[in-house]
Amino acid sequence: MEKSPTKLSYFDDMRALTSSATILSISQEDSGRRAVILDSTIFYPQGGGQPSDTGFISNSTSDFKFVVQDVRLKDGVVWHYGILECLEEACESKFKEGQEVSLHVDAERRDFNSRLHSAGHLLDVCMRKLGLSHLEPGKGYHFPDGPFVEYKGVIPQDQIQIKQKELEAEVNALISNGGKVLVSILPYDDAAKLCGGDLPSYIAEGSTPRIVKLGDNPGCPCGGTHVTDIADIRSLKVSHIRTKKGITKVFYNIDP
Repeated sequence: MEKSPTKLSYFDDMRALTSSATILSISQEDSGRRAVILDSTIFYPQGGGQPSDTGFISNSTSDFKFVVQDVRLKDGVVWHYGILECLEEACESKFKEGQEVSLHVDAERRDFNSRLHSAGHLLDVCMRKLGLSHLEPGKGYHFPDGPFVEYKGVIPQDQIQIKQKELEAEVNALISNGGKVLVSILPYDDAAKLCGGDLPSYIAEGSTPRIVKLGDNPGCPCGGTHVTDIADIRSLKVSHIRTKKGITKVFYNIDP
């Protein structure tokens, strides 16, 4: 039976750390973990180079605590994977489809992942500011173990160290100045205008993409979570830049 798409409540408010929802489905994996589908969720599912949220799901009387260890999006449906902790006897009977539950996202993890992801977008902005617009943005990896942004194209070897220092200085100047981060779901033409005149080829014409705009800089399409203000990133270190086989990777870190 085809499952209905999950309402992505973090699209509406990516600062929300608690909310309510209804359990639509519970299944058991061979590993012993359970998979829970809700009608809506504030848990960010892994994707776009950003790790998923973790946290827990409970009911109003706290009979059970479902510890969310991983979250994935498949064909519009969000799957919450984890283990059930029974706080009272017979809690299994209350952990069921149709149950109204409370969602609780791990605030520290959400904050760090949002800062790390936002820093990757800010690097894109500064690459253009430094005259490196010939490099076409590719994928990003915004996990704590070696985050980077990737570009198609190269920086001459004799320019790498110079650009690394300039890039780090430019990014930290923007962080120091700050600026509100705005998120909007817009008609295609309006989104293109906000992103500097065009959108990546993977965004279908006529669609309504979600656009993230950091301060006064051009926006970009993104489905992830982000900081409220650029200043929230706090500081960034460009650890190194590597150019190989026509691909440039800029590796970076932020303070925990």
